[in-house]
Amino acid sequence: MQKVWGLMAEFETPQQLLFATKRAHEEGYRKMDAYSPFPIEELPEALGQKSYVPLLCLVGGILGGTCAYFLQYWINVYSFPINVAGRPLHSWPSFIPVTFEMTVLFASFGAFFGMWALNGLPMPFHPVFNCQRFAAASSNGFFLCIECADPQFEPESTRDFLTTLHPQMIEEVPYR
Repeated sequence: MQKVWGLMAEFETPQQLLFATKRAHEEGYRKMDAYSPFPIEELPEALGQKSYVPLLCLVGGILGGTCAYFLQYWINVYSFPINVAGRPLHSWPSFIPVTFEMTVLFASFGAFFGMWALNGLPMPFHPVFNCQRFAAASSNGFFLCIECADPQFEPESTRDFLTTLHPQMIEEVPYR
């Protein structure tokens, strides 16, 4: 017996995909994903997804700036205090360039590695690649896949629901 990962429906236009995604979310499906050859601006909202990348960027930036400032402070005041030209040991204006650079660097790391982690990368294989028609997702296909892991998922009722959305085809996604 072949294990099923989900049900995939193919739609003709991005508007149909967006409508189907909104309807599926209204019906209570939460473990689903939509695939399109180009970005559809309203799709993440229709899927009920929120982006945590800005928060990761902010946290990375705050952490980088704070670490850079206090590292310079510790070195100049406690570890290696040198009085140069009568300047005070804690001269915060001289700390600004390094603090700024570390803020930008850590914010970039937060965005880059956070995006990888949130997207589940690296992922060399995904079960949707087992579908025959899914190759069209990179050229002209619009797909909605509802996963079996969804608490609302029942094979027959989910197939009936997808049928009401008038897709071009509905296919089981084998797990393999």
